[in-house]
Amino acid sequence: MNDRLTKKDIEKMEEEIEYRKLVVRKNALEDVKEARAHGDLSENFEYKAAKRVKNQNESRIRYLERMVKTAKVIEDDSDEDEVGINDTVTVYFEEDGITEEYKIVTTVRTNVREHLISIESPLGKAIMKKHVGDRAKVNVNDSISYYVSIKEIRKSDDESEGISKY
Repeated sequence: MNDRLTKKDIEKMEEEIEYRKLVVRKNALEDVKEARAHGDLSENFEYKAAKRVKNQNESRIRYLERMVKTAKVIEDDSDEDEVGINDTVTVYFEEDGITEEYKIVTTVRTNVREHLISIESPLGKAIMKKHVGDRAKVNVNDSISYYVSIKEIRKSDDESEGISKY
């Protein structure tokens, strides 16, 4: 995996792991026990649903533990006047003639609907370390690219956007 994550990302993942192990796992096991007591397991929908919830929780725990274990911890080493992690950037798309605002985040916090874009995305890679007024070429793939201009950078250390919802 080797995702590039901040210390805060890892802390949030560890909090979720602990919550899932102490609260969700306990509740899921209780639900399985209760459903099992209802009798014939081959036709017991409640038992199958409880097992599915339990298994999904265990899968999420393994996923998060693997992410934490293999993560490459990164710091925002950008200068005050250049794009870095957690900065909100106003970008002008030259081809379309439109301006959009995005917050640059690590991969686990990406949410395109909320304009949170990853440092690993084509746009994120292209604008990292750029300054206001810079023009950047965004390479979507080997044959498609476009240009954007940096209009504004608002610095922030706020990592309040969540990684997941328990």
